Amino acid sequence: MMKGMVILERSIFKCFVKYVSLNVLGMIALSCYILADTFFVSKALGATGLAALNLSISVYSVINGIGLMIGIGGASRYGILKSQNEDKKANIIFTTGIKMGIAFAFVFLIIGIFGSKALALILGADATTLSMTNIYLKTILCFAPFFISNNIVLAFVRNDNNPNLSMLAMLVGSFSNIILDYIFMFPLGMGMFGAAFATGLAPIISLGVLSIHFIKKKNNFHMIRYNLLWENIRCILSVGLSSFINEISSAVVLITFNLVILGLEGNLGVAAYGIVANLALVGVAIFTGIAQGIQPLLSKAYGLRNKELINQVIKYAILTSFSLALVIYLVVFCNVESIIGIFNSENNMEVLQIAKVGFKIYFIGFVFVGINIIMTMYLSVAEYVKEAFIISLARGCVVIVPLVILLSLIWGMVGVWSAFVLTELLISAIAIFLVILPQGESKFVNNMK
Repeated sequence: MMKGMVILERSIFKCFVKYVSLNVLGMIALSCYILADTFFVSKALGATGLAALNLSISVYSVINGIGLMIGIGGASRYGILKSQNEDKKANIIFTTGIKMGIAFAFVFLIIGIFGSKALALILGADATTLSMTNIYLKTILCFAPFFISNNIVLAFVRNDNNPNLSMLAMLVGSFSNIILDYIFMFPLGMGMFGAAFATGLAPIISLGVLSIHFIKKKNNFHMIRYNLLWENIRCILSVGLSSFINEISSAVVLITFNLVILGLEGNLGVAAYGIVANLALVGVAIFTGIAQGIQPLLSKAYGLRNKELINQVIKYAILTSFSLALVIYLVVFCNVESIIGIFNSENNMEVLQIAKVGFKIYFIGFVFVGINIIMTMYLSVAEYVKEAFIISLARGCVVIVPLVILLSLIWGMVGVWSAFVLTELLISAIAIFLVILPQGESKFVNNMK
């Protein structure tokens, strides 16, 4: 591990490019789980199917968030312990993470079997969308054990010096989902269940790829006989909580926007928002990929108390995030009608007009999203849990929920789209105050000492 750290110090930019590029590709692949569903559902089931899918996606975000919380939290702690040659403690963290994942998965499984219909109604499904929403929710919840396990193992394999395999597993899982979506929904005519079933099989396939790490005995971590202790659970939750809240923020935003838009524009408005939101998930995945890519580098550097290395990694991450945000917005702005047309199979003009305005306003927020996600990861790895929690919670509900309600009353749909942009702008200001200004920097340096 120390040898690897010397190499890291000598070629930080090369390591940054490798880890970030692999994780961005992998996260794009993961985000395509839902994007593929959106495309094929729009073709097979039209605007009603899109509305039902969008009502369901928030639950997927919660499941994914649990997996990321345990995976990122556990793997970050694992990376720090390995850099300090604490091998037994590192294995205890892995064992604790797996047991936590099993416990959460069991809860989701029970909800899927007995409570999916009630959950669909809570999320806003009506007589038109209830059946499809219920089917999608039940299937996704029943596959929760695999979604959670996949996120945990991905994070640990990435931190175990094998980011290539993690990226490959995510890509293979995503491409499998796309192929299975087509097979299940068109030749086999399985409808909404086919879309959900294809998505549920994807993490199983990804786990199959990750098993290579263990079959070839490249793993430096393994399960050991050890009882769950609150101290170990707390370590994982404290570091991973911000990653969980970042994902949960997507679910909260989806639910809030869905309910507000249902009141403004009905199911067609929700279908239009579904197109915008699901493309936005890909954008957010890119910034999450940057944050996950720098996490192993930050964990190792932090374990060795190398402040200069940490600052260099953060600088590269912020510049990369800002550049990609500008590229994404320009691509969307210049091709907005073509993008909407891919998912608007019925050529519904109302859906087109709502989504067109949405894309042009909503995607401005990406300039700030990347900064917020990266700063949250930075604070989490540095064990500034409170500051990371403030940023994550503010993004997730404290700011955006009242803003979307207030602005929708003033400006209608324009207010809905603008709420996302204004929220991310305000959170960036908070992040700069906590991290970049002198008082934030001195706090971090003191913690390093």
